[in-house]
Amino acid sequence: MDAFSAAGTLRDLLVGRLDPLTRDSAAVAAHSDLDLGPPPVADHLQDEPAPAAVLICLRERAEGASVVLTRRAEGLRQHTGQVALPGGRCEPGESAPQAAVREAEEEVGLPRSAVELIGLSTPYRTITAYHVTPVVGFASPDIVLRANPGEVAAIFEAPFAVLMDLDRWETREGRSPAGDLRRYYAMEWGGQLIWGATAGMLRALSERLHGGSEP
Repeated sequence: MDAFSAAGTLRDLLVGRLDPLTRDSAAVAAHSDLDLGPPPVADHLQDEPAPAAVLICLRERAEGASVVLTRRAEGLRQHTGQVALPGGRCEPGESAPQAAVREAEEEVGLPRSAVELIGLSTPYRTITAYHVTPVVGFASPDIVLRANPGEVAAIFEAPFAVLMDLDRWETREGRSPAGDLRRYYAMEWGGQLIWGATAGMLRALSERLHGGSEP
């Protein structure tokens, strides 16, 4: 879609399709790691979810908008080596937008004051018991990002138009640590595999922008 590459049009589209930054994310039905089935052998969603947030950070470049992604450092307790959006668990009393920009500053050196926040996308419920709110915003491409080596192995960007192309997402199968058969969305781009919750959140945003999910 041309709207995904034209800066002004993209901003208008996002403002029209995203939820306000003041939305109570905990009260919004979330997509889930288990949406694609089959039902899990064990109930992975029985625990009370902890609030978390990620930043879908767009940078407007001459060739079109791109999204900041990371590859998580080896040795982390969860999701080691996986492609992720900057983000993490919300601290007590912290809103999703506050958590998203704080985590982005800690992980990739993006000053929180340099992010223009636009709105909230569809929450995502992970089997690791997090209720994750995707926060969408813009940051200048002139800002130099620096990976926190304790959390991030690499920083890269993927074209927003590619990530928003519903036809580019595949459905794959694999076994969870508990042995359950899982189906999940995935996309390979630039030698990186985007899958799991990160893929689910990006695809949910794509569905929303294409009109498949009402704000």
